[in-house]
Amino acid sequence: MRNFLREWQAEVKRTLTGSPDSPPEWAEKFAQGNDSGFFLPGSAVWTVHRGMPTIIAGIRSLLMQTLHPGVMAGVYEHSKFHEDALGRLARTTRWIHAVTYGSTDHARAATDAVLRLHESVRGTYVDGAGTARDYSANDPDLLRWVHVTFTESFLTVHKKWGGKIPGGPDAYVREWAQAGRLMGIDSPPLTEAELKRDLDAWHATGSLRSDERVAETVAFIRNPPLHPFLLPGYRVLFAGAVLSLEPKYREMLGLRKAHLGPLPLPVKLATKVTLAVVRLALGSRGPSEQAARRRLRRLGVA
Repeated sequence: MRNFLREWQAEVKRTLTGSPDSPPEWAEKFAQGNDSGFFLPGSAVWTVHRGMPTIIAGIRSLLMQTLHPGVMAGVYEHSKFHEDALGRLARTTRWIHAVTYGSTDHARAATDAVLRLHESVRGTYVDGAGTARDYSANDPDLLRWVHVTFTESFLTVHKKWGGKIPGGPDAYVREWAQAGRLMGIDSPPLTEAELKRDLDAWHATGSLRSDERVAETVAFIRNPPLHPFLLPGYRVLFAGAVLSLEPKYREMLGLRKAHLGPLPLPVKLATKVTLAVVRLALGSRGPSEQAARRRLRRLGVA
């Protein structure tokens, strides 16, 4: 007899980590290493990244990143996003976890691997003003856009569906700036106000653009090739991501808050319930965190 709960749990893990098994092999490696890494238990980064709202934050950051035509050109022309969306998600998850939970060597190695992949991603795009520009995925402006939209998305979503952040929002922005520096970003934002200033500057200068590529990618993010078991929950989480967007970006993306006729749907509550269900599947402490804690205990740090 089929065990639908076990199948659902396996699909959740496969989607988020690339492996239905727990723990995945790559997460176990965080038990290795000879230093405490860039972040410790109780840090703002651990607090935000260990929470279930990160799933919504991932969706939201992908939506936001499509609005920069240089980033969109790189994804559209050089990646297999439409063919291997889940694999790309799993690889991104590995990098986030390596920087969050790994030793400094793990974090740097994972980041260097990403930068090497970027080296061949080059081309030309048309900016928001209609000017053709050459680009490389390692261009400082593009790296900064990805970092800022990632940080802003994870912070915004955690504030809406997560708990308190040790040191407050500024602590998370300041701590995660280390990830930006690893990627080669000069002077990443260190406060929530600086983060918003950077984001608003791209919008105010007309650097962002909404076109057919954006519409196609947004449609794909809305309806990704997930296992049927996961689709109902994903649709709720997608609606949560849309709800959390600023109106001006939601409009550029061609999205609306979920509604039934003239009535808004209770997305915030539905999202909270869905996240609680996902937490049952994944557990309160993920394999990356568990492995990191073993390393820290071995080192006498925690």
